[in-house]
Amino acid sequence: MWEDPSCVLTKNLWVLNSVLFGCAWDYTLIAAFFFFFFSRSFPRFSVMGVRGLQGFVGSTCPHVCTVVDLKELAEKHRTRYPGCIPTIVVDAMCCLRYWYTPESWICGGQWREYFSALREFVKTFTAVGIKLVFFFDGMVEQGKRDEWVRRRLRNGREIARIFHHLKTHREQPGRNMFFIPSGLAIFTRFALKTLGQETLCSLQEADYEVASYGLQHNCLGILGEDTDYLIYDTCPYLSISELCLETLSTVMLCREKLCESLGLQVMDLPLLACLLGNDVVPEGMFESFRYRCLSSYTSVKENINKKANMILAVSDHISKVLHVHQGEKALEEMLPLGPNKALFYKGVASYLLPGQNSPWFSQKFRGEITLNQQVISVGPEPEVKQEVPMCTEPEVKQEVPMCTEPEFKQEVPMCTEPEFKQEVPMCTEPDSKQEVPMCIDSDSKQDISICTDPESKREVPMCTDPESKQQVPMCTEPEVKQELPIGTGPEFMQEASISTNLEVKQEDPVAMGYEIRQPVTMVSDPEILQIARTHHVQGESYLVYNIVSSGEIECSNTLEDELDQALPSQAFIYRPVRQRVYSLLLGGSEDGTSTGPTVKEWFVYPGNPLKHPDLVRPLQMTVPGGTPSLKLLWLNQEPEAQAQRLETLLACFNLSSSKEELQAIESPFRALCCLLIYLFVQVDTLCLEDLQAFIAQALCLQGKSTAQLINLQLDYINPRAVQLGSLLVRGLTTLALVNSACGFPWKTNEFMPWNVFDGKLFHQKYLHSEKGHSVEVLLEQNRSRLTKFHNLKAVVCKACLKENRRIVGRAHWDSHHTGRWGRQGSSSHRTSSGYIRSGQGQPWRNQGPGSRQHEHDQWRRY
Repeated sequence: MWEDPSCVLTKNLWVLNSVLFGCAWDYTLIAAFFFFFFSRSFPRFSVMGVRGLQGFVGSTCPHVCTVVDLKELAEKHRTRYPGCIPTIVVDAMCCLRYWYTPESWICGGQWREYFSALREFVKTFTAVGIKLVFFFDGMVEQGKRDEWVRRRLRNGREIARIFHHLKTHREQPGRNMFFIPSGLAIFTRFALKTLGQETLCSLQEADYEVASYGLQHNCLGILGEDTDYLIYDTCPYLSISELCLETLSTVMLCREKLCESLGLQVMDLPLLACLLGNDVVPEGMFESFRYRCLSSYTSVKENINKKANMILAVSDHISKVLHVHQGEKALEEMLPLGPNKALFYKGVASYLLPGQNSPWFSQKFRGEITLNQQVISVGPEPEVKQEVPMCTEPEVKQEVPMCTEPEFKQEVPMCTEPEFKQEVPMCTEPDSKQEVPMCIDSDSKQDISICTDPESKREVPMCTDPESKQQVPMCTEPEVKQELPIGTGPEFMQEASISTNLEVKQEDPVAMGYEIRQPVTMVSDPEILQIARTHHVQGESYLVYNIVSSGEIECSNTLEDELDQALPSQAFIYRPVRQRVYSLLLGGSEDGTSTGPTVKEWFVYPGNPLKHPDLVRPLQMTVPGGTPSLKLLWLNQEPEAQAQRLETLLACFNLSSSKEELQAIESPFRALCCLLIYLFVQVDTLCLEDLQAFIAQALCLQGKSTAQLINLQLDYINPRAVQLGSLLVRGLTTLALVNSACGFPWKTNEFMPWNVFDGKLFHQKYLHSEKGHSVEVLLEQNRSRLTKFHNLKAVVCKACLKENRRIVGRAHWDSHHTGRWGRQGSSSHRTSSGYIRSGQGQPWRNQGPGSRQHEHDQWRRY
């Protein structure tokens, strides 16, 4: 059984207490102590959300933290709601660093070991009948872009410290410098889907959709590490850092108890969060106001820190000053909002879940804020008859095929009830293809979601909380994989939460006099947009919907050494591939000139201050027979279409001439060779020893167990090998983008890292290859692998020769191959150095980050 380190430490505290004092303390106090200790001891694990709230809860309000047994909670839930599955909604982005338990993280990721850990995590909950629903961030909201940039720049400084440690000590830094492997989020999503889990990708900030899902589906709790879940009025907040898999216990943080300690009501918490500072409202905005509250606060406690006293002082001001005049004065009259009024109200409104209102401003004002945020769900006009993948009433008998990743076989219909002009959420069983609309209970006049088990034909009504009287469409049989209504009309296409379409609007925005401005999307075809949206929400695609809807994508930090200029940044190496994908998705110029639409790229690389996005244009690609349309790639199921999907994928990597050789390679080495050919054509500082290490580790990986990989020991850590490992993993994420855009010509499992890459194993092969060990040594004296090795090597070398790229060993390099080409963007002048090639011999345009509109982004090598 995989056990979280926090579980071990919690048990040790309990044992220590029993030995020293011979009695049992209140276990809640122990949990609170550990919660506080953990947040203070590991700054890399700091949670997001309200500034200082986690430390305050642990030190000043320990009774807010309660140890809970999840098995007991699940049993109580079954008793209270017969027929309903106890469900925990998981904020996956908060859990990544806690899930990644492999000891080695520096070499590019221990993916086989990580996959096993995830399998044990899921298995533990499944064994006690608890369903898990995982949410991943799908995009960065514009209002939180500054916070995203701030964290990426901070991560860049930490990466510089990591490489300094590697060069000084030649060993992996301690866990206090832990940095999650590149691509962990995207590959975790695919891993969970492979394990049969319901995995969703957000259309706005994930924490809002997580909180909405938890409220509407009456979940046991939200598992994560974000103090915003104490602010949302939703289901209980469960700490992932406190989770002990062995006992299935964790710490639950109670917002009602927090309000008791602060003298506030739950509806006051969004106001408090914005006054303290969160991901929307900068902490410095109300700094002077907080100090005024503190100076007039009469109950300052000397035994707690200044931050805790500040939280108490602001809470006291809300309860004793603002509450007194509430209703008589507008909030802006009682607070120094000034020019920050709109931002402040936006921050407060961001915590209001569907159907909730704030007593601190009118519903009319909230409607204006909501419209500005583009998060409302608006049903389609009845006269608009556009062909969009959607399910209709049975008598219409209209079927529109959905392009579905072959491995997952999931389809999510969009349902509109034509008679009432309302969006009807559907409960769909993927295998049986049964779709059952919501019905109305004639006695209670309440909406009742009916889910039908295709095997038993038994209908189960929606769960209703007897205390809150809230309707909770949670009744699903275990076989039912999804309850995902997608009800946004194609002509509106707002960035709407998948879980907000049940919201009942109090006022008509049009009647209120507000103009509903529809967002401009990069692709006008509503059918293509809807398909891309569906795959995005289901977590089956990667970045495609972001490109076709907003034309803006981002990529976080990679383990790259800004002082080592021998290797270019992955952001530049894979940019030509992304440009060809832009051409496929958005269209490009027919003559190859740069007149197509630009895509905003927020990619982190050394030297990029992230003040502005890179503006990147599509790059025309050559597909035999012409570039196919997206409808053909995404909707056509004929064999000829599958062939065109593969042709298009290879064209994105400029590898059409190597199609026959690549098709002859067995899975999973086909995808690996595709990447290796592209990498070695693009980057001249890669040598024969690098190629041999990549191929040898992939072949040896197939015959190794997880235990063997765990026990693998390295003599030392090489910084260049660290970068190469991250570079290949970023290539696999790029392949996920291309595969999604081309209609899934390859099964996703073919290029998952746990099948083709292991960080420690690659590092071992790299060290051996660098020392000049023979191929037989690299292959561990396994003669059966020798033939495969030479075949794979021959395919890569032959394809590179077609591009005039001859792969040689370090000993055969010319004197000018010093491995010291300047990295693009590594200095303030951002000088071009030409270490990447494109095959057309056009140099890189030297443009700075503030005004850069990258043309074809074609490089030549010296």
